[in-house]
Amino acid sequence: MMKWIPVVLALFLTACSSSDQKTYYQLPVLDSTPAVTSGSNMVSQGEQRQLWIEHVSVADYLSGNGLVFQTNDVQYVLTQNNLWASPLDQQLQQSLVTYLGRDLPGRVVSSQSANSVEQDVLNVNVTGFHGRYDGSALISGSWVLTRNGQTIQRSFNLVLKQNEDGYDALVRTLAAGWQQEASQIASQVR
Repeated sequence: MMKWIPVVLALFLTACSSSDQKTYYQLPVLDSTPAVTSGSNMVSQGEQRQLWIEHVSVADYLSGNGLVFQTNDVQYVLTQNNLWASPLDQQLQQSLVTYLGRDLPGRVVSSQSANSVEQDVLNVNVTGFHGRYDGSALISGSWVLTRNGQTIQRSFNLVLKQNEDGYDALVRTLAAGWQQEASQIASQVR
């Protein structure tokens, strides 16, 4: 009986020492060169067209804390130890405000309504924002812009190859793809 005590103790210590260390991720806001405006093109703030990013929503499977990885054509894994530091929809909205603010000089871009007649309203629905088994990152969804009673709707589907393995590289690739999609939205909003 005494000879089993060291074995049980070793198993217990091994089980206790295996840590479930959690890693938290935040989308980096990537540097981009802001558009240059000359002084003669500057518009007073009262005359600037407003862009209100009303809402960025994410699909239910993306709304949890864990990063998502697609393991085959039909299976997805929500990670338990690789987590978003803040809700993904908030990160996407904040970075979209930053990118569109850079890409649309002469406009006020905000996540708050200006209650202005000259205000455009943008809503984005993200249906894919995850890594994939083939070493790619997928970003998909659609957006709707309402301007002067008119509605413009576009879908997007980006598949970007990761340069390295791992969740750090995945988050950086997703951030680069989101910046790319923000530039596409800006080109349509102009």
